[in-house]
Amino acid sequence: MRADRLLTMMMLLQTRGKLTAQVLAQELNVSRRTILRDVNALSLAGVPIYCEGGHGGGIALDEHYRTKLTGLHTQEVKALFITNNQTVLRDVGLNDAAEQLLIKLLATLPETHRLTVDHIRQRLMIDPTWWWHNSETPPFWDDLQQGVYEDRVIEVTYERYEGDVVERVLEPYSLVNKSSHWYLVARRAGEFRTYRVSRLQTLHLRDQHFVRQPDFDLQSYWRSHLAEFVESFSEYQCVLHIHPQREAFVKWLMPGRWHMVGEVDAAGWVTLKLMMDSVLLAKMLVFGLGDAVSIVSPPELADAVLADARMIVQRLAQ
Repeated sequence: MRADRLLTMMMLLQTRGKLTAQVLAQELNVSRRTILRDVNALSLAGVPIYCEGGHGGGIALDEHYRTKLTGLHTQEVKALFITNNQTVLRDVGLNDAAEQLLIKLLATLPETHRLTVDHIRQRLMIDPTWWWHNSETPPFWDDLQQGVYEDRVIEVTYERYEGDVVERVLEPYSLVNKSSHWYLVARRAGEFRTYRVSRLQTLHLRDQHFVRQPDFDLQSYWRSHLAEFVESFSEYQCVLHIHPQREAFVKWLMPGRWHMVGEVDAAGWVTLKLMMDSVLLAKMLVFGLGDAVSIVSPPELADAVLADARMIVQRLAQ
């Protein structure tokens, strides 16, 4: 509806400042000509909106103009009140503030929308926290947040996935929580890298400040590097032949990291190609599945499992 689009346009301009007609057209999924017509309609309605031409120009609202939180629709109200992640907010010290914010927002809503909030909160809940996670924060967690918020250089010791420990001087840009794990996006030697916070062993906050790259955008960075980041932790691949009674378990254990190979055989066994972090995890999976799995490839995995099995038998026989 046009009224919704006009309200959304004003909210975008209020929160982001001056935007070009092309950017607004992309955000609202309409043509540039439609945006210009909407600007004219808002102006005629008394909204202090103006256009500037030339380089650096765009569409903007008067800096003193503010749109009140009105015109919310049922679906928007539902989305607003089901996205509270208390675990993550608690980690960064914002849990109480988030609760107070929701109370204040609820108080501003019309009575009909308050009924909608209670309706949806009793029927839908999103909990992105994994079943098992470490609730303890590292001793340097406050210093890490301070470094991110104040653009201060940090010195860390970090255990890489291979097990070796390295020392690094980092420019901490952002903290990202994914599936109950915190990650640090930092710049080192002019390049952005991602570090798992739980692998930081020590952290020292320097008095030295750094200058953030003005064009850095966390959302864009995370989206563009997510596939690359996941791939870097899925370098080892193997193909396993799995008993039908263990198929569901393996797929549950490795969500998004398996692919079917060929067809199910006459006995119901399936062949899965698995993307794993290391040969160590592949061996652990094979040992755990026991006689419900056979190794198709690589042959080196079968040799490694056999060698470990012989050592285990020898140790138990002693």
